[in-house]
Amino acid sequence: MDLHIADASSLAQIDHQIEEIQMSPAEYEIVRQVIYHTADFEYSSIIKFNNDALTKGTAAIAARSTIIVDVAAIQVTILPQLQKTFCNPVYCCTTTAVRPQKRKTQAAWGLETLAKTHPEAIYVIGQDQTALGTLAELTERKAMQPALVIFTAPVFIEQDMKQWLIDSSLPSIYIHSSKGNAIVASAIVNSLINLTWQAYEHQ
Repeated sequence: MDLHIADASSLAQIDHQIEEIQMSPAEYEIVRQVIYHTADFEYSSIIKFNNDALTKGTAAIAARSTIIVDVAAIQVTILPQLQKTFCNPVYCCTTTAVRPQKRKTQAAWGLETLAKTHPEAIYVIGQDQTALGTLAELTERKAMQPALVIFTAPVFIEQDMKQWLIDSSLPSIYIHSSKGNAIVASAIVNSLINLTWQAYEHQ
């Protein structure tokens, strides 16, 4: 990957500041990219990988599994990288046509709608914390079995749902904190795509 000198210098500075971190090289690269995109070094200690998330996530991307995201900001950020690599289809919960509802948010209803046709997709919830409740409900009912869950939405009221994800058997990448946003989710997904491409492009 070709880097501008400013990018290379920034990554070198990140490497210098988090050189003591203990994780696998692939996990490190994801954390490094999140810090690069947020300038927030706290992410070096609060990004968590659960249940063989990287192995299962890269396999799903290489198999061109569908990716479901909660907000359009993530969709437009990851599409260019996908178009240069695996061309996975990407659908967005908040732009999916659903009947107007008051009981759930647009993201939650969109996720429920998309899960009917993509029960084994990669699910990325980067902004709307309420979508995780729908994912948990459908998973508990065995209506879906995500290949990977990436959850980086800022959490204010859905702490029990986040704990459900942590305790579940689902492969997941999540933020062990109340902080997070769609930028973090996009950085994680793009890093995962790049790692997968490096691993699979010569096979």
